[in-house]
Amino acid sequence: MPVYSEGGIEMFYVVDFKNVSKVGLESSPVAETLAGLRANEARYYMNKYKHEFRIVTASESQKTLDYVKRILKEERNIEFDSNPLETSSFQVENIKIAYVFYENGLVVNVMYSVDDPKKRAVGFKLSEGMEVPRELEGKFKFARQKSKLAGTIRGSFFVIKGEY
Repeated sequence: MPVYSEGGIEMFYVVDFKNVSKVGLESSPVAETLAGLRANEARYYMNKYKHEFRIVTASESQKTLDYVKRILKEERNIEFDSNPLETSSFQVENIKIAYVFYENGLVVNVMYSVDDPKKRAVGFKLSEGMEVPRELEGKFKFARQKSKLAGTIRGSFFVIKGEY
């Protein structure tokens, strides 16, 4: 994965969905399937929006982490114990999007339409091989989806009611 620097301020890399890499996710017990899930998301945004999916290490993206944590806490009183490894934050068309990739294999994404309050949600995706995090147990039903890149992905979501 190519690594870039913008004026020496922020380091990021573009996720390659053709050659899946565990770079940045090695500490995860499900690194391989988490990498596949990350690549699956990258492929989706490239195919739908022609957008390169760029990842930043969690240590370099406090603003994105704080944004996602705030929505989870205020909307559903959810706080995850797992260590965040990476984030992504961007806008396509009228939708602001933020991702957090956690060490345990969980991926949280926030899709926030800037002009339609009915199109705002938080999604949870579980990497194949991980258990449902205790913070989500019994609170959400997870649907299964097959992915060539990520195996079986379990996912759920909730609609955001507040303004962020």
